[in-house]
Amino acid sequence: MPPDLRHRPLSIVHQEDSFVVVDKLPDFLSVPGRGPDLTDCVVNRIRELFPRCEGSLAAHRLDMETSGLMVLGLTPAAHRHLSRQFEERHVRKAYVALLEGHVAEDAGHIELAFRVDIDNRPRQILDPVHGKLGITDWKVVTRETDHTRVRFTPLTGRTHQLRVHAAHPDGLGHPVLGDRLYGNPRLADRLMLHSARLAFHHPETDQWLEFELPAPF
Repeated sequence: MPPDLRHRPLSIVHQEDSFVVVDKLPDFLSVPGRGPDLTDCVVNRIRELFPRCEGSLAAHRLDMETSGLMVLGLTPAAHRHLSRQFEERHVRKAYVALLEGHVAEDAGHIELAFRVDIDNRPRQILDPVHGKLGITDWKVVTRETDHTRVRFTPLTGRTHQLRVHAAHPDGLGHPVLGDRLYGNPRLADRLMLHSARLAFHHPETDQWLEFELPAPF
């Protein structure tokens, strides 16, 4: 099924011949899902916008429910270069989130290992033995009436890392507002998690690039 180009779930933040940085709206896939009804995604929209692009494109992905910055390589060489930066943890990322309730401390560091719950995919569960370690730094930005605005700096890139670290009692114990898997989805009309900062080396010149995008909430 071709993308419905009347619906615009992403916007271009920055583009060059070898890569593009986009702002992804919430509730839109980063890459194709399984099934013919799950083909509309960031990668396929970029293929429509840049017909000469080649390769896998996505150097990383955001959860469908998460909004914000993504970078895609438009050539195989750029994709390899960007993907390697993510794999070797050279990319710097930051997210803004609204969490349920008031977080007592002002800042902290979380290390929790988790894995997929095979009986309830894609939900992740804590598993210190067989899980993969996720590492996150966090800092409170503001405390508001019934929630806390937090800036997360993930040092690893595990599936649902920030959502698990926010919700689990061994982490912050305060789920992201609107989280359908780990919190109370009735508290917000979307997942209040946004990719706000992305910094990496230019895939051709190696220049350090930084992009910031304020949260829309």
